[in-house]
Amino acid sequence: MAWLFLVGSIVTEVAATLSLRVASGGRRGWYAAVATGYLLAFTCLSLALAHGMDLGVAYGIWSAAGVALTAVAGRLLFHEPLTWVMAAGVALIVGGVLLIEVGAAH
Repeated sequence: MAWLFLVGSIVTEVAATLSLRVASGGRRGWYAAVATGYLLAFTCLSLALAHGMDLGVAYGIWSAAGVALTAVAGRLLFHEPLTWVMAAGVALIVGGVLLIEVGAAH
């Protein structure tokens, strides 16, 4: 159940961040989605922790997945740059998250 809460936290945090991009472009009504998304993200993250997930694992995966997904979504939705160097950074993030998960299992 902790993993479901973590996934929910990641999805709502990315949605809130993307909404922030829209809101900062002059569509102020989107700030409600930003606030709601971040509130849900932190609620889900704390529920993942309450269900026994280690803080280092949860926060590492949450923050890394958020960065990677936001970079890719920014490219797809807002046509922001995603260079090969940035893509390599996303790959390193994914590798780092995998190492954190493997390290936590031992």
